Amino acid sequence: MTEGPSGSLSAGASAVPARTQVLVIGGGPAGLLLSQLLHRAGVDNVVLERRSRAYVLSRIRAGVLEQGTVDLLRQAGVGARMDRKGLVHDGVEISFHNRRLRLDLAGLAGGRTVTVYGQTEVTADLYAARDAMGGTVLHEAEDVALHDLESASPFATFTLDGETHRIDCDFIAGCDGFHGVSRRSIPEDRLKLFELVYPFGWLGILADVPPVSDELIYASHEKGFALCSMRSSTRSRYYIQCPLDEKVGDWSDDRFWEALAGHLPADVAARLVTGPSIEKSIAPLRSFVAEPMRHGRLFLAGDAAHIVPPTGAKGLNLAVSDVHYLFEGLVAHYAAGDDQALERYSERALARVWKAERFSWWMTSTLHSFPETGPFGARMQRAEFDYLATSRAAQAAFAENYAGLPY
Repeated sequence: MTEGPSGSLSAGASAVPARTQVLVIGGGPAGLLLSQLLHRAGVDNVVLERRSRAYVLSRIRAGVLEQGTVDLLRQAGVGARMDRKGLVHDGVEISFHNRRLRLDLAGLAGGRTVTVYGQTEVTADLYAARDAMGGTVLHEAEDVALHDLESASPFATFTLDGETHRIDCDFIAGCDGFHGVSRRSIPEDRLKLFELVYPFGWLGILADVPPVSDELIYASHEKGFALCSMRSSTRSRYYIQCPLDEKVGDWSDDRFWEALAGHLPADVAARLVTGPSIEKSIAPLRSFVAEPMRHGRLFLAGDAAHIVPPTGAKGLNLAVSDVHYLFEGLVAHYAAGDDQALERYSERALARVWKAERFSWWMTSTLHSFPETGPFGARMQRAEFDYLATSRAAQAAFAENYAGLPY
């Protein structure tokens, strides 16, 4: 093991430090981004990740970045490749039963845009930055347990390469996702959980074919919802709504392309370029929030604290806004001994989380087919679209939320 430029050690069981200032649980984009920001601010930190680096980089995730996410990645020094290869979108389209509406994000939201750049690419950029700075990211850390969270001296124990280790710290950042140990380390009587599970999923494929449009198309059809998205100018990501009991193995590529075309307006379907899928999966849809996002010296961020349905692309962006608030608080603590931002972390983060939950719930409710909708519900969905199509105020509200509410 070699020592990095700031004195931290590259990953490995023999290089496990006994102590750090901030221990980050989870080596996905939220954990790596927080680690990178803290390192640049002179705050020592260690990242524990239960999976291998190859596994983390193999995960296929969304890639529509809000303006605030783009800005924070640049602040972290990891925006160069995103700025070269990301696709800046100043608009988005909604199709409702073949009626088309393009929303001018830049014009409606004060010049704010979104950037299409895959989450896998964001993670790769963050890994490269952590490597360049000698950041400590310990992979395949098993049996992680968090201790003494309500004391001034929390610590974590874990197993790495068959050896048991302990790291003491000042604070723990739980960025380890919905199924991670962080939220489960908070006593049940200290948490309030809010959840809505939707009665359908998204069947999605990734394919090396040019996108059907230069901008995303969210389509609502009597057959259900569809989304035309992309990862680049030559790689497309498409989704259709499907029942939860569907099996990926029952969907050939030809069957998917035929179903997708049937969900789209005729002129869009005519432009669809098909090809073999690189990846195919079904994702269930859930809205979930855990309150509060802090317990003693443990702070939750990202999917550890909240889940949104992918409609509206808020998952990664919410994780980044959590990182923003937590980073501010930690830097204020170490630079000035000011704990006000840390004390308000949960309150500030949740205020933005619930607004994003509302927007994702609204988009999901308006654009999907629900088993219980009925004639009245169908009319309400049509009225929602009619209002959006005829009201500049409604369009401005949509653009503000889609491009990203301010921090």
